[in-house]
Amino acid sequence: MKTRRLLVNLLSLGVIFYLGGCGNAESPATTEDTAATETEVSTARQSAVKDDVSAKNIVGVAVGSADHTTLVAAVKAAELVDVLSNAGPFTVFAPTNAAFDALPKGTVDDLLKPENKEKLQDILQYHVAVAVYKTENLKDGQILNMVNGSNATIGVKDGKVTINGANVVASVPATNGIIHVIDAVILPPAAK
Repeated sequence: MKTRRLLVNLLSLGVIFYLGGCGNAESPATTEDTAATETEVSTARQSAVKDDVSAKNIVGVAVGSADHTTLVAAVKAAELVDVLSNAGPFTVFAPTNAAFDALPKGTVDDLLKPENKEKLQDILQYHVAVAVYKTENLKDGQILNMVNGSNATIGVKDGKVTINGANVVASVPATNGIIHVIDAVILPPAAK
């Protein structure tokens, strides 16, 4: 008897959920509405996900930093926001605004032009490694293969870490890796 009552209750609950999921007759979904929704969903990428509650990914951390507005503008101009919003793991060596300001006058403005997107991508990708390299795991003379395909050299002296001579001044964990704040923009070696 209890089993039959439980079965009837479960079936009733299933019917309620089924009917609730069907929508009501007053607002049927049209094929156009469905197509528009599918288009919106299919074109949205990882960076379009809004989440103000969870810990931030690399892009979210950079966007929240007043010291990295130039880097954020460059990442947007290079169309790398979605890449750096993905699962990773990534280690990003993030130059500060002051590091970009130290470049020859007009360099940043020139790099942000659409016709220089590939050059900007190459420079930015030279600041990213695919893996999480915490400062305590970096060794003097260690070679990191960067996303652009070139290598960068780690220096460690008296507990201070550098990459190609740029000082790591802070490290910030992110959900998809780690950001090492650096005091200079590192440039990839010239193509051979």
